[in-house]
Amino acid sequence: MKHRRYPICIIITFYNRNNYINIFVLKVAALHQVSLQIGEGECLGVVGESGSGKSTLGRQLLALDKPDRGDIRFQGVSLAGLQGKAMRRMRKHIQVVFQNPTASLNPRLPVWRSIMEPLDNFSEVIPPFLADVRHSGPETAAKLLEMVGLSGNYLERYPHEMSGGQKQRVAIARGISLNPKLLICDEPTSSLDVSVQAQILKLLKSLQTRLGMYILFISHDLTAVRMISNRMIVMKAGQIVDQFQADQILHEERHEYTKLFIRAAG
Repeated sequence: MKHRRYPICIIITFYNRNNYINIFVLKVAALHQVSLQIGEGECLGVVGESGSGKSTLGRQLLALDKPDRGDIRFQGVSLAGLQGKAMRRMRKHIQVVFQNPTASLNPRLPVWRSIMEPLDNFSEVIPPFLADVRHSGPETAAKLLEMVGLSGNYLERYPHEMSGGQKQRVAIARGISLNPKLLICDEPTSSLDVSVQAQILKLLKSLQTRLGMYILFISHDLTAVRMISNRMIVMKAGQIVDQFQADQILHEERHEYTKLFIRAAG
């Protein structure tokens, strides 16, 4: 029997003890029939080669790109039709850490000012872990730097005065500053040395546990995705070809493309 291809691309459910969040992405050109879920306290890894659609998935969830047709829903609200204040309210719940921290930090600002940008945009937001310092920008930034393993000595430094790993820690500090429900990490370790990659992955996992975030970790690096994720999906040509618990990656029932990916990773 021949099955029709329906336009629904993504269904993501974030389960909580008391409620849940639904995100629906419909009819995205680079994505086809993608369906996934993220459980409470889970990091979902998305792995695939360049052009597989994994970064498009992240951009759609961030509402940086809009679908040509269909809809994107977050907590039952259509993102495609949101504008102005309504879109701003949504954005504080979904934050991102990009691949290149040098490009994502303003070279003309000391790092504490870059860290404070989200909180300056949402002055009403007071995360519980910042309640005692929220009255002061530098003290708030120092607390966030401490949370990502950097001392207050870095507050007045500029991006060019820091290493790649240090700049990515600053980007993570900014990403968690609003206490988002979902943190999207798009290739956050690909530009770093192997030893620094492991440190950043360990930091993200620790912050997830501490803050109760859901993490969508996107990468072409199978080793990195396996290290941080509870569960993994493998994408090819805009579709999910395999999904499984991270500790089941070597099971015989894995998709042939996943096995090929594993062999290529060496």
